[in-house]
Order: sequence, then C-alpha cells, then structure tokens
Amino acid sequence: MGINILVLAAGLLTILTGAKIFTNGVEWLGKRLNLSEGAVGSVLAAVGTAMPETMVPLIAILFAPVGNAHEVGIGAILGAPFMLSTLAFGVVGASKMFYCRSDGTRCIDVKRSILMRDLKYFLFFYSLAVAAAFVPSHTHKIPVALALVAGYVYYVVKTLGDGDSLAEMELPPLCLWKKESPPPTSIIVFQIVLSLGLIAGGANIFVNALSALATGLMVPALILSLIITPIATELPEKFNSIIWIKSGKDTLAMGNITGAMVFQSTIIPSIGIALTPWALSPLAALSAGLALLSSLTVYLLAAKKKELKAGFMMYPAAIYGIFLLLVIAML
Repeated sequence: MGINILVLAAGLLTILTGAKIFTNGVEWLGKRLNLSEGAVGSVLAAVGTAMPETMVPLIAILFAPVGNAHEVGIGAILGAPFMLSTLAFGVVGASKMFYCRSDGTRCIDVKRSILMRDLKYFLFFYSLAVAAAFVPSHTHKIPVALALVAGYVYYVVKTLGDGDSLAEMELPPLCLWKKESPPPTSIIVFQIVLSLGLIAGGANIFVNALSALATGLMVPALILSLIITPIATELPEKFNSIIWIKSGKDTLAMGNITGAMVFQSTIIPSIGIALTPWALSPLAALSAGLALLSSLTVYLLAAKKKELKAGFMMYPAAIYGIFLLLVIAML
C-alpha cells in the first residue's frame, strides 16, 4: 500500500508539472498565432487536456471485448461532462476564493459572452446526445452523431474570434526558452507536445495506482468507476484552471472547462452513438441529468447576475455531492 501511495503522488506531481508547462506553452501558441482567449481556452487547452478522459471510452469501445466494455465506454463518455460541470466548477470557485481572499475580490472575472456561449452549446448538444439514447433504431441515431460532429465544427469556427487577443498580452518566459528573443514556434509546439505527454503519462500512472490502492482497501468497483477514476482523469483541466485563476486569467480558466464540456458533449458521444447501442443505464441517465441541471444553474446565474461570484460555483459542487450520496446509497 505504501508503494501505491508513492506512485500515486508521483503521478499527481507529473500531471501538475505537465499542466504547468502546458498552460505556459498554449498561451505562447495563442500569442504567436494571434488567437483570442476563447480560442485558446475553449478550443486549444480544452481539447488538449481532455485527452486522458477521452482515451478511456475510446479504448473501451474500440479495443475491449464486446459486452460490458460498451457499458463502461458509455458511462465514461457521460461521466466526463458530469465531472466537469459539477466538481470542476466547484474547484474554480474554491480557487478564486482562496487566491483572492486577501483583496476581497471574489468574483470570477470571465468574459460573459464566452461563458454563456459555451454553456449554451453544451446544454443543446448534450441534450441531443442524451435524447439519442431514446431513439429505437440505431440507423436513426447515426444522423444525430453526424449532427454532433458538425455542431462542434461550427462551435470552433464561432469561437476562434471570441475574446481578447493574446498577441499583446505579457506572458511569463516560455519554460523551454530562456533567451531574450521570442521563442520559435517549433519550440512552443514541442513544449506543448511534451506537456501533453506528461499529462497523459501522469494520468495513466495515477489511475493505475488509484485502482491498485482501491483494490487493496477493498473499495467497491462501482465507486472506482463512477467516482474515483473520473476525478483522476479530470485533473488536467482542474490543475490548468487553478493555475490560470492564480494568474488572474479567469476567462482562460473557465474556458478550459466549458470548452472541454462542449468537446465531450459532441465528438466523443458521436463515437459512442455510432459504435455502441447507446442505451443509458439509470445511473448514467442520472449523471447526465445532473450535468444538465448544474450547467443550466451556472448559465442562469451568469445571465441574471451582474457579477459571477465565486460562491455561485458551490452550487454545482453541491450537485456532485448529491450524486455521490445517491451512488453510495445504491451500493
């Protein structure tokens, strides 16, 4: 057990190191390409750091034996948006309250149009993906999968110009380039690829060690698959957002989460719809419903309130707590 704890800590440190290098590299790439905050946070960072939790359902669906693997894959597809729309929002709120406790500024300074746009797309596309489970014929589900892919392409196009440009923003030096001159694009890309490798490798180490630790402690497999593993695979987004909140870059922090939610409500479900029966268990349907409820709550708060207080993010965290209690009660 002691070795598993050490391996767990090593995986966590690797993810944190990769996240730190990644946020630095993706900011420089956005600056070099003259991209907006929306494009960097909601597209580049979101898709990049979504890789660990994306690989779980893909491997289960494409390479595991047919049977329970499909159910595991569907559960993982629905689990990622749920974790992001509840616990990850709570992490952002808690981070803001922690880092800004001295100056009394506890409002998330996010560009409202980016936040509401991401949540609006997520609510629509995720509802469409969930509704596809109730279509009786698999043939009729395929157009839904194609619509989700087309929807994400449209979302990316709309996002590229949203938010302030990073071209004029002062950034910390690139981690792999300490010279006075601006870093070349090749070094920036190499740093991003390296950081993604660290994140993916660290997440794999963390999940394996967590699984071994849970087995040693005789934690039920259901708890591991529905709660512990999703928390671990979502660590990159959480760490990235904490780093950006600490740096006062709230739009990038929130965009990293909401952009990943849009990606994981379109591209990944489209694969599940196309390659599996796409039938939801009661627990999977519950997680999907709570994810929509949490996102709708944040959307309405952002629409009605002049300021998005960090404390508002505790509502999604509370929804995650309710789900946790329901899962434990069902054991």
